[in-house]
Amino acid sequence: MKRISTWLLGGAGAAAAAGVLMARGRLVVVTISGTSMMPTLRDGDRVLARRRSLGRLRRGDVVVLEPPADGPYLPGPGGPSWNVKRVAALPGDRLPPGVPGPADGTVPPGALAVLGDNPDSVDSRQRGLFPGDRLLGVVVRRLNITSRPG
Repeated sequence: MKRISTWLLGGAGAAAAAGVLMARGRLVVVTISGTSMMPTLRDGDRVLARRRSLGRLRRGDVVVLEPPADGPYLPGPGGPSWNVKRVAALPGDRLPPGVPGPADGTVPPGALAVLGDNPDSVDSRQRGLFPGDRLLGVVVRRLNITSRPG
């Protein structure tokens, strides 16, 4: 009986380890830097993002995107810099007000429009549509909340 219990526990431990390794490839922790998503997310908040393709997004999702190559978002000592924004329009949708794009007024295949929750955000209104291949994933939850002035 003891031998069977040890085997079952060992198997459960191996299954848990395999689950962690699989999740590691799909889940990413991102630290918010800046105010573009205030009041939803604040500077210093940490979020958990699940890797996701453009075809699996919905309007309203908060996403993590690789910043445009022409911006001041070069990787720092802590690793790459990411843009965290809300999906405003997907392929085939009408362009949101103020977002430049094709003459027909719709988001083309392979692109998306994103906006920050803060009206002062630098987003698709200034940068245009983001290529879907720059998408890292969707924010699934906030891991902590920075201390807020009382």
